[in-house]
Amino acid sequence: MNLSDEMRQKLVEIARQVRRWAYAPYSNYPVGAALLTASGKIYDGVNVESAAYPTTICAERVAIFKAVSEGEREFAAIAVVTHNGGVPCGACRQVMAEFGLDTLVMVADKDGQITTEMTVAELLPGAFRPEHLVRE
Repeated sequence: MNLSDEMRQKLVEIARQVRRWAYAPYSNYPVGAALLTASGKIYDGVNVESAAYPTTICAERVAIFKAVSEGEREFAAIAVVTHNGGVPCGACRQVMAEFGLDTLVMVADKDGQITTEMTVAELLPGAFRPEHLVRE
């Protein structure tokens, strides 16, 4: 993905700023995300935890689901900001793969330093995709 340095920084800064809205009373690990769609729109997301741990949702999926609920299906890039540059979990990787393996994934730390940059395909090799669902 050809993404300008300016857009990279913009996405990281948005993810960095929205991180303050995360609801993470159990893990104390707030995460912010900013998703750039192919149409040029940006959707943000934060992690939202619950006392019933399995019902927690990650920032990446919040941003993706917000975009999908607005009719978006093609994504160019996503920035994820955590305290220490932690990479997306397996569930988030799988959801990202659903919408394209070429999406650029940038992970940054709390100061906005990008620590990881790769495509979804690189982040989730051998991804299970819709075309794997064989209908008999």
